[in-house]
Amino acid sequence: MNCSNCGHFNDGGKFCVKCGHKLQEEAAVSQTAAASEYQSQPQPQAAYEPQEPNQRVRQAKKVSKSFFSYFAEGIKNPTATAQAAGESQFVNALITVILYALSIPIMLYVGWKLLLIQFVRSMFKLPIISEELAPSDMEDFNTGTDLIKATDINSIIHFNFTDFVFKQGIFIFIGLAVIIGATYIAAKFGKIDVPFKEFFSRFGTFLIIPTALLLIGLVLAFLHVEYFSYFMNFGLLSIFLVVPFTIASFKQSGTGGLDRIYSTLIVYVVITIVLTFIANGLGEEAKTIITRMGNSTELNDLF
Repeated sequence: MNCSNCGHFNDGGKFCVKCGHKLQEEAAVSQTAAASEYQSQPQPQAAYEPQEPNQRVRQAKKVSKSFFSYFAEGIKNPTATAQAAGESQFVNALITVILYALSIPIMLYVGWKLLLIQFVRSMFKLPIISEELAPSDMEDFNTGTDLIKATDINSIIHFNFTDFVFKQGIFIFIGLAVIIGATYIAAKFGKIDVPFKEFFSRFGTFLIIPTALLLIGLVLAFLHVEYFSYFMNFGLLSIFLVVPFTIASFKQSGTGGLDRIYSTLIVYVVITIVLTFIANGLGEEAKTIITRMGNSTELNDLF
């Protein structure tokens, strides 16, 4: 070991044989420097380091798995599932409400041609009209309906999916929020003291079956089956059953309060008003479609 004071080489010992400088301090300094140099060098990495899955993807899988289990159980045992639904099911109930709100405009977007044909066909069946029609006129109408079904009219009249579905979907979602809020207030007047999240979860759970009817109708609309409109109507009208089921599923926290029959009737008035606004909004969209069809030269060329 070389002495740092005089540079003399020593075979060992604690002190330099030439100048008497302590050598142990030199050994400690040399070891510290060597360790620092080793740590500063980049360490070789393993050939394969498993990466943890994205946290958002894992969370989405967990939520979807929970929702499908909740939705299936709500169809199988709606009353028991609703009564067991607490604040922990708020997210699943919210997803159900969103599905309910979006499935209606998507169904109308996909199947509006079939609804138009059904409407015209029902008009043809009216006695005042059918008596004046010749059999050849009905054959021409059937030929025309087959032509409409086979034609992508959406691209001709520029019927935008985003404008219609999301605009009407948000409108319907707001209407559902008003209905749920009115039902909650009516329940409060009826001496039902529960947190809003728990009440919302139970309402959304009872909404599972109407949502399932709408989803079945949506599948039928994609398959161009005309009976999809029946499922749409059942799904819409089922909201009148969700309200009393939700109110009746809670126990009153005290005596007195508004009778549940009256509270249900009040909410029915709110539902009627909301559905009227929704129907008016959809009616305006229908007028826009008919106007575009009348002004479309490409569509007129088909006939």
